[in-house]
Amino acid sequence: MEGANLSVDNLACRRGERVLFRGLSFELAPGEALQVRGANGTGKSSLMRILAGLLRPFAGTVERNGSVGLLDDRLPLDEHLPLGQAFAFWNRIDQTHSPGALASVGIDGLLDVPVRYLSTGQRKRAALLLTVFGYNEILLLDEPLNGLDAGGAQTLYDQLAAYRAHGALAVIASHQPLDVPDLRTLDLADYAP
Repeated sequence: MEGANLSVDNLACRRGERVLFRGLSFELAPGEALQVRGANGTGKSSLMRILAGLLRPFAGTVERNGSVGLLDDRLPLDEHLPLGQAFAFWNRIDQTHSPGALASVGIDGLLDVPVRYLSTGQRKRAALLLTVFGYNEILLLDEPLNGLDAGGAQTLYDQLAAYRAHGALAVIASHQPLDVPDLRTLDLADYAP
């Protein structure tokens, strides 16, 4: 994880006929973290999807160096499978999610529970395991604290600190206060048209 970086230059986002933000530029080097703030509807989630390469920007460029993990409100697990089988699928692909890893986020007792029956917090913990614990170098976290209890939030903070210490970088879209050392901030209201 030594060479991760993210560079955004003069970025603009349009959804439908409405431009949400424009003129957005920033750079992140290994170990850095940025919180993106803004009211609902200002484009935080759209920005995260642009940074991940899932949406095209209306204008500007995004340059990434490193593997990308996006945590948003979509859980990339088959809703009909038990949690253990759903994780086994991902482990066959990237071999980073051992059954013991489920214990690290407190959901190892739910292996036989279909994903569709997991609570909001359990789903968020599963998503954390797939993104933050998935050895990604660029972490894009969209409202990562939603649905987490204090223990889950602390697990996120601990893992984030460990990854940053090894050169990962993070962009965190959240209106909540975050307990992340050396956190830079960016307010999308400053880039509204």
